[in-house]
Amino acid sequence: MKLRDKAGQVRAGQKLGLEMEMVAVRRGSGASHAVRAYPASLARLRAARGETMALGVLAGRVVSARGALADSGLDNGFNLLESALRPVAGGPGGLDRLAAAVHAELRDVQDALAQEDAAILNAGEHPAASLDPARYAALRVPRPLYEDIVGHRGWLHRVGIDAKAQNSPCTSMPVRDAARAVNVVMALAPAFIALFANSPLECGRPTGRKDNRATLWERMFRHARYASDLRLHRMPDRPFEDLGDYFRWMFEGDTHSCSLPLAAASGYKRDATVHLDGDPSLSRFLRAPSWPGRRADNGARVMLTPRAAHFTYAQFFNFLDARWRYRLAGDCPVEELLAHWGQPGGIEALHERLGVDGYIEGRAPSALFPDRQLRREAGDDVAMTAPLAPSAMQLGLLRNLAQAESLVREYGWLTLRGLRATAIEAALDDGLAYRLAADTLAVAEAGLADADRRWLAYARCALDTRCTGADRLLSLWQAAHGDAASRLAAIYPERVLSLPS
Repeated sequence: MKLRDKAGQVRAGQKLGLEMEMVAVRRGSGASHAVRAYPASLARLRAARGETMALGVLAGRVVSARGALADSGLDNGFNLLESALRPVAGGPGGLDRLAAAVHAELRDVQDALAQEDAAILNAGEHPAASLDPARYAALRVPRPLYEDIVGHRGWLHRVGIDAKAQNSPCTSMPVRDAARAVNVVMALAPAFIALFANSPLECGRPTGRKDNRATLWERMFRHARYASDLRLHRMPDRPFEDLGDYFRWMFEGDTHSCSLPLAAASGYKRDATVHLDGDPSLSRFLRAPSWPGRRADNGARVMLTPRAAHFTYAQFFNFLDARWRYRLAGDCPVEELLAHWGQPGGIEALHERLGVDGYIEGRAPSALFPDRQLRREAGDDVAMTAPLAPSAMQLGLLRNLAQAESLVREYGWLTLRGLRATAIEAALDDGLAYRLAADTLAVAEAGLADADRRWLAYARCALDTRCTGADRLLSLWQAAHGDAASRLAAIYPERVLSLPS
């Protein structure tokens, strides 16, 4: 596989992954469904084929099934499924391999859900589920993190309990180009939002937006305890110069550290963490000998000693449309981390030495799947590319990084920042958003090998017809009659996940 360019440098997309979120509904009615046995059912299905599976349990409930294909489980609620596919090798045939994994996962998810009379709805959020506090309390997955962000930071986490679902392409990236890649995918997010819009309804009513799901972060952080939490989901005033700049934006100034783990190796969604007294920035904490705080789970007083691992742990703590995610094979003293952080390109150099495995996580596309309506209108070949098209588009942009950067400069950084709201409202109905989508798709196509361009078929179809998943869903909703439950039942046969035999 050709994974290096002509100069011998490692290319983008050595590995390709995908995190799919899926709206669970009751079969027939389309009503929002809280799964009961889904992860365990999926594990049994795969174990019967000889796969080794591991179940993840929180507060006595099974919330995930981990195997060779994916970590398949739940996102924020029992009505929102999440499948984090294991990365596949990139290079020639990489998108084909990812597609095979996606389609295998979707078939297994479909079969496991059928055991509790449930299915997946092709939507970026449930069209008619409630956002009320009682429903949120009943549906929320019991992760310690959620107690922290709601009770301590004051986030309106329940605004996502109606199964707001995204499709997150994960494209490996050489660390030397990581900041450039974040800039490009973040700045061109309006193109992804417009092409893959799929959430025009909320609480049983049209919202007036084509991709209402993308308003989630603004609403969640609007009344947060710290103003910086709201700022950290918004595209900054200028591009990041390097990873040091990216992490200063996240971790310095008026920012306030997330709660930090007690254990040396920790997962941010499951392990015991510490609230630092006075809520300092992560930068201030790392520069101190130790810091007092209290455990988030039981309130016990502790003194936490800074480690470089705390820096790595906190990487998830922004909600931009593109993030740099990474693991390190080695560790270093916190003093060495801080010294490199203060140098241009220092984080990149340190992470290369420590053995970094990193990728760009694109967070702008709505969840989108083949259904009967799409298969009828566009054909099976196009419909089956719908979950893969964002991955192909992101890979093409990152393989064509210099031209993608030229496109960002042509439109202008601040113009693109403002265009995000326009894409949420109007998608491809807006002239400038449509032109950006066309230009972005052209740059992505130029970055892909001929054999890989077929995975952009859904995006090309949406552009050519100027019809998104949101437009198709609205047409069904408006043609139906009666209350929200009646309309849901009417659209269900057309919008339930539908895979060719």
